[in-house]
Amino acid sequence: MPKHFLKLPFLITFCLFSSFIPASGSVFCPAQADDRYSKSSKNYGTDGSKGSDGRSGRDGRHGQNQTIFIDASPINLDLSGEDGEDGEDGRRGSQPHCGQQPKDVNHDQKAPDGGNGGDGGRGGDAGNGGSVNVYYNNLADLQKIFVRAPGGKAGRGGQGGYGGAGCRCRRDSWEIETCEGTPGTPGYKCTRRSYRCQDGRDGRYGNHGTNGNQGRLGTLSIIKGKESLAGDLQSLQMTIAELTQKQFNLSKNKWHVRTGATSLLAPGSVIADEYREFAQRLEGTFKLVWQEKQPIASFGNQIAKLNLNDNQQIEVTFPEDLWVAGSSQTEANLTTFTVNHAIPQKDVTRLAVAEFEGVERNLNLKIVDLAAKSDVIQTQFWLKLRSQDHLAGSFDYQTVYEGNLPTELITRDYNRFILALGKLKLPGTVLIPGTNVDIELVVTRSLAGRSTKQRINWQGIIRRNR
Repeated sequence: MPKHFLKLPFLITFCLFSSFIPASGSVFCPAQADDRYSKSSKNYGTDGSKGSDGRSGRDGRHGQNQTIFIDASPINLDLSGEDGEDGEDGRRGSQPHCGQQPKDVNHDQKAPDGGNGGDGGRGGDAGNGGSVNVYYNNLADLQKIFVRAPGGKAGRGGQGGYGGAGCRCRRDSWEIETCEGTPGTPGYKCTRRSYRCQDGRDGRYGNHGTNGNQGRLGTLSIIKGKESLAGDLQSLQMTIAELTQKQFNLSKNKWHVRTGATSLLAPGSVIADEYREFAQRLEGTFKLVWQEKQPIASFGNQIAKLNLNDNQQIEVTFPEDLWVAGSSQTEANLTTFTVNHAIPQKDVTRLAVAEFEGVERNLNLKIVDLAAKSDVIQTQFWLKLRSQDHLAGSFDYQTVYEGNLPTELITRDYNRFILALGKLKLPGTVLIPGTNVDIELVVTRSLAGRSTKQRINWQGIIRRNR
C-alpha cells in the first residue's frame, strides 16, 4: 500500500470531522472520495448491458364444461384444468468491455460496470376444472357419474439472471506533479496531487418472476327433469325514455347452494364440495309510469338499470346524478314503478341569498331556490350568526347564535324561504341598525332517501327601515 494511505487511529476522527488534506501527505476518506468520483470522475471502457427478461409462461386451458342427461349408462368425465407453463429465466447481464486503463491522467477514474441480470418471466396461471350440469330423474343415478375436475398447477416464475462482473482498476491510485514558473527562480513551485480509480460495480441479480395462480376445482350443478333450462336475463340497462315505451320481461334461474358434491357422484370423483341445486325459474315484468311535471324528454338520455331479485320483484336504479321520488308495486309478477318527481342533482343545491331586511324583532333573511324545487325537497337550516358590537368598542365579530334554526322561524313561500332571525333569543344590541353581521348557513336538502348539503356565506349590515 502506498505510504500516503496511512493507517492511524486518529485518521478515523479526521475523516469524520475535517475536509482538510495535510500538505505532507494524502488522506483517503471513503465518503469524500465517493462524492468526488460522482462529480468529477471520468469513465473508460464500456458498461455491460442488461440481460434480456425471461418470457412469461403460457396460461393453462380451463377444463371443458359439460351438460349431461343421465340414464342407466355409467359416465366417465375428465374435466381437468391444464397446468400453467413455467416462466423462463432471465438472461445473465453482459460483461463490460474493460479496455485499457489510461495512465497518469489528471482526474479520477471509474472502471466499467457489469450489466444487470434480466428479470425472470411470470409463471402461467393454471386452468380451472370444468363445470358439469346434470339433468336427472333419480338422484341415486348420479352415483354412475365419475368426474375428475381438478384445477391445474400454477406455472413457476423464472429465476432472475446473474449480473455481469464489473471491471477492476489495474492501478488504484497515482500522483501527478505540476510545476509553475522557471526552475531556479524564486517563483518556481511544484505541487503533487493524488488521484484514484474506482472499481466498476457488479450488475445486480434480476428479479425472480412471480408464480401463476392455482387452478380451482370444477363445480357441479344438478337439475331434476329432462327439459333444458332457459338462459338468464336478470338485468337490463336503457334510457329512461325507452323504459316508458313498453313493458320489459326479466328472468333468471334460482339455485340452492349445498355441500357434499362428492357424496352424490361416483367414489373417487374430484370436484368442489359446494354444488348448486336448481330451485325454480323466476320471471318478472316491469312497467314505468311517468308522473313528473317535467316531460320525460328532459331526462331521455339518462340511463336506468333493471334487476330481478329473488322475490320476483324488479328493482329500478336511476343514475347517481338524478334524484327520483316514486313508488313501486308488484302484482302477479308485474312491477310498476311510478315516478312522481325527478330532479337533477345539480338543481338540488341552487339556493342563494335574495334579501336581508328589517331590524331587531323584524329582521329577516330571505333565501331563494333558483331551481324552484322546494315544494318537493325537504329543507333544513343550520345557522351561525356573528356580529360586531360597536357599542362595546369592538371591531371583532362575536358569535351570537350557532345551531339548527327552529322550524317555527322558517316560512316557505313557493320557492322562497323567510328566516325570521329577529325572533331568535339574542342580546338586545345585536340586531340594531348599523351592526355588521356575518352569516353562515348549512342547508340540508333531502328527497326519497337522498341527502346533500349546501353552504352559504353572506356578510352585510343591518339598515334602518325607510
